[in-house]
Parts: sequence; structure tokens; C-alpha cells
Amino acid sequence: MAHQGKRVRAAREGIDRNKLYPLPEAVKLLKERATAKFDETVEIAMNLGVDPRHADQMVRGVVSLPNGTGRTQRVAVFARGAKADEARAAGADVVGAEDLVEQVQGGNIDFDRCIATPDLMPLVGRLGKVLGPRGMMPNPKVGTVTMDVTSAIQGAKGGSVEFRVEKAGIIHAGVGKVSFDADKLVENIKAFAEAVAKARPAGAKGQYINRIALSSTMGPGVKIEPATVVAATPAAAE
Repeated sequence: MAHQGKRVRAAREGIDRNKLYPLPEAVKLLKERATAKFDETVEIAMNLGVDPRHADQMVRGVVSLPNGTGRTQRVAVFARGAKADEARAAGADVVGAEDLVEQVQGGNIDFDRCIATPDLMPLVGRLGKVLGPRGMMPNPKVGTVTMDVTSAIQGAKGGSVEFRVEKAGIIHAGVGKVSFDADKLVENIKAFAEAVAKARPAGAKGQYINRIALSSTMGPGVKIEPATVVAATPAAAE
């Protein structure tokens, strides 16, 4: 068994790894045990009853957290002409077309979120192998391929979070910082979980949300009682 340092042992003390905690209690435990020298991110992991290998069981979407993420997002916009000017005015950090494609292809990805106007998607499509694995490829389903670049930029900078289920049926996301008031963290977590619940795909069978856990960047995981996070979703017929 790997050696555990004093800080790790102290953080895990008092947390029953087999217990499902009510959401408010779990948030309290995380905040009490966040002892890193930086403002740790509070992360949620949701295990879903889906198989993302099937197209009709893919889960993805975007949600605007009511209290923001606590992180400053750098936003890149692929646009030309008036829409490029609009993007700059709305606060985009990087704006371009062919020049931006070349920059990304060269490995210079100095942004966290990516937005594109529909007319630029044939160009941006070349970047699928670069942006796709990073979860940054613009997609109309999550509002990042749009002519309303101002709203998209404001959402990205104001606390919107994209989510997409991984191969193992798990969704991970940051939902705030440990410095947030406990009530604000609870609001963010519930908003995120509700968005995932509403994104239930037609092909999902049986129990949809199996397990939920919270952790901070350097802290222990805490298992959550799902009913205290999101309203129960009826199981689909097998």
C-alpha cells in the first residue's frame, strides 16, 4: 500500500468511504479539509448508467452555474469581419480565422474555451484531432457554434460549464472553488447535476445516475446521496 503523508491522512480522517453523505454535509467536509496553499477547485464525478460507445447513449451539454466557476476562462473565437469585431468587443481573448487555425495546428493553444461562427466550421473542422481530445471542439449542441458570439462569450466567461460523458460512463467537472460559501457551492452542484439529469439520452436504460462523488483538487473524495443532489429520474424500461 502506498505511503500516505500526514496531510492526506488528516484530510481523510472522519470521512467514511462507504457512507453516502447528504450534499450539504459533504460540502462542509470538503471545505474543512481543503488545506492546500491555493484555492482548490471543487470537482464532481457522476457515474451514469450509459454506454457512450452507442450514439443514442451519448451525454453532453452545457450549464451556466449560478455562482460561476471561480476561474477566469480564456476564450478563442473563430470568426471573420463584423463577427470578429463583435467577438473582440465582447471580450474574446483570441480572435481569428485561417491565422488562428495555423496557430492551433502549430500547438499554440492559449485558451480554455473555443467558439466558432457556422461559416468557419469547414475551416475549424481541420482541428478536430487537436481540439477534440481536449473537449474544446466547437459544437452547436452546446452553443459554441453560433452567430450570437456575444452571448456565447459572456456564457463562457460567466460560469458556463460544458460536460461530456467519458468512455467509462463518467462525467467530471469543476463546479466552483473551496473558498465559495457552502450555500453557493450547493447551488452550483445542484444546477450541474440537474443539467446532466435533463440530458438523459433516449437510449439510456435502467438507472441513469448511479453514483455521485465530490472532491477538492488535493482533498479526499466524498460519496454523495444522489437524492440530495438531483430529483430522482425514473428508470427506463429494459
